[in-house]
Amino acid sequence: MNRGEVIVTLFDLIGAIGLTASAAIVIAVLGRWYAGGKDGNRRILAWHAVWFVLVVGFGAAGTFNYPAGLGTPRLGAAVTLPVAIIAIMAIRATALRAALLSIPLSTLIGVNAVRVLGLFFVLLYTNGRLPAPFAPTAGWGDIFIGATALPVAWAASRRALAWRTLILVWNSLGLLDLIAAVGLGVASAEGSPLRVFYGEPSTAIMAGLPWLLIPAFLVPNLILTHLAVFRAIRATSESPQSLPA
Repeated sequence: MNRGEVIVTLFDLIGAIGLTASAAIVIAVLGRWYAGGKDGNRRILAWHAVWFVLVVGFGAAGTFNYPAGLGTPRLGAAVTLPVAIIAIMAIRATALRAALLSIPLSTLIGVNAVRVLGLFFVLLYTNGRLPAPFAPTAGWGDIFIGATALPVAWAASRRALAWRTLILVWNSLGLLDLIAAVGLGVASAEGSPLRVFYGEPSTAIMAGLPWLLIPAFLVPNLILTHLAVFRAIRATSESPQSLPA
């Protein structure tokens, strides 16, 4: 193994540690509030643990690689299916909807601080392992949202001046950043039927470990936090006392 390969391996190891830690933070923070009670929390933690293990297993098996263009739909399903299932369940299940609304607004916002690890995208781009415009856009967008998450969460908890407007702007930017990242990733993916950006490198490494954890696990969870924030803001508009800060 030459020096370049050693550096790549070490960087991927650091990425695996950082992304696994981020996943654990998201699970722990949201699991603390979901479903209101120890039994509900255990179910949420168990469901997330199974989800995480499945992503790792599929990633190790190469399920999301890009043979004959099949990888893109599979990876797309891994991103959108969990969001769709939970969103539908939240609409139909009163208990789940109440559980989501029981999560403090500041918690939903603050958990996005893990997105400072968007720095990985920037470094991967700098080292020629991810393409533009995907990596710089997703990377710097995540860094901005992650760096501002805790100040915005503080404003939410303190009900600072114009806090609703601040949160709506921040939350919209955060959700758009994730949507743009997914779209640009698909448009740069090897074998993607929707590929627009050609040349090397492609976004192929996002289909394997450890980077698969971002689109297949972290992104769906973070999208759900943004959707929950919009619902929470709506709830506070309808009843200012209805939501914990």
